[in-house]
This record gives sequence, C-alpha cells and structure tokens, in this order.
Amino acid sequence: MLRSIHDTFGYPVEALDGTLGKVKDTLFDDRHWRMRYLVVDTGRWLPGQKVLVSPHHAKQPETGWQRKHFPVELTKEQIENAPKIEEHEPVSRQYEREYARYYKQSQPYWSGPYTWGFTQEPIFFPPHEEVQSPSRVEREQHSERLDQIAESHLQSAKEVIGYHVDARDDSFGHVEDFIFDDEKWKLQYLVIDTKNWLPGRKSLIDIGWIESIDWKENYATVGLSRKQIENAPKYDPSAPINRDYEKNLYDYYGRPYHWKEDASVLTPM
Repeated sequence: MLRSIHDTFGYPVEALDGTLGKVKDTLFDDRHWRMRYLVVDTGRWLPGQKVLVSPHHAKQPETGWQRKHFPVELTKEQIENAPKIEEHEPVSRQYEREYARYYKQSQPYWSGPYTWGFTQEPIFFPPHEEVQSPSRVEREQHSERLDQIAESHLQSAKEVIGYHVDARDDSFGHVEDFIFDDEKWKLQYLVIDTKNWLPGRKSLIDIGWIESIDWKENYATVGLSRKQIENAPKYDPSAPINRDYEKNLYDYYGRPYHWKEDASVLTPM
C-alpha cells in the first residue's frame, strides 16, 4: 500500500512490553530511495532522547498501521540500553553495521543482492536463543565507534520536506511529502506543493525523476519542465493513490509504469 511519510509522524511505536514513544522522523537512503530507520521520540519515558528502529524489527507493519501505530520486535530494555542519537545526526553505513552488531542482527540488508539483503521486503528473523542486553562495556564501545563515524548516505525525511523544487526551466514549488510503499519501505513519489504559482495544487512525480538533490542549498532538481508538471493529473492528498491514477500519471508523462520496472529490474546493493 502507498502511504504518506508525513502522516506517519506521531504514530506510537509499540515494543513487546510497552510503548517506546512516537515517530519523530524517518531516515532514507538517498541512493536507493529506501526508508531505513524510524526516528522515535521516547517522550516522557526517556525525556529528551531519540532512538532508531529498523524495518527489520517491524512486525507486519501493514496490520499495525491500520491502527495507526508501529509494532516492533524489541523490548523497552533493549531500547533503553542503546546509545541515543541527536535528532538530526547523520547515520552512515558504518552506523548501520554497528546497529546490526549491537542488536545481533544476523542478516543485515547489505549482505545480499536485493535491497533488503536476500529478500525484496524487510523480514523479521527471530533469534535462535534469547539475546541478552549489551553490557556497560559493550555500550561504551558502541558509543565510541559511533563517534568515529563521519560520512552518511541517509537523509532525514522531515528535513527534506520543505526543500525548493527546480524544474528544468523554473523554480516552482517545494517538497511537500514523500509517498512510500509500506511493504518494501521504498519511496515511490515526491509530492510537490506548487502554491507559489498554482494555489491549492499539489503534484506527484516518480522519485526516480529527481535528477539531483543539493543537501547544502536545500533544493531538488527534477528532469521535467514547469509546464509538464503544471498540466499533470492533480494529486488529492485526501484520496488513496490507486492504480488508475498511477496509470494516468505515467501515461501523461510518457514513462514506463514503475511496477513493471520493479518486477524486471534487480536492484543491487
């Protein structure tokens, strides 16, 4: 199912033994356009602290999201003992590897040919034996390794929302939201708010039509003209995105349907 990232902000995150907090943000991979982590604000439970939760720990998200919450296969103790992150701290592949090591995740997503390792969707693999919470020394070592990490390929969705959007011939709006596939945790569409020149109108473009994003100057460049986007099928955020709308969108732009490309192209890591 296709969902709005922005709409998930504020969803409660439920551990095996209680509520962890609420979704504050999501981090996505700007190379493969996959959501990699939920940023969870732990609220009154751990005041002022935020933690990361991987889709690998999500338990049937399509079921949970119908009730507007995320159930995860983690305990509150595991989360409480994990080193915390700053809200806008970048997370790199080294951090992800450290995350997998810390939680004893046996099959990290980069270990196979697909975008989730050996599968197209994130799958929870229960441990063969009870996993003990890391010791104080392990937590200290984990924190030290995180301090050594500088580069990152993960970006904050909340930060990118609001970026200016440049067409090939004009600057015409800003990033309003992302639409993602909740089975593959894949970003599928960029929502553009064109209120600067078309009040009340929002447009969708395939995430693959983004030519570049300038993280320093805060704008995204798309490989389309302003007129193309202006005359595209109108997007209504209050209505679900169905296959008929998607077909009209791709037919209008003269582009191949994304579901055919997804079925025929293997995305290596």
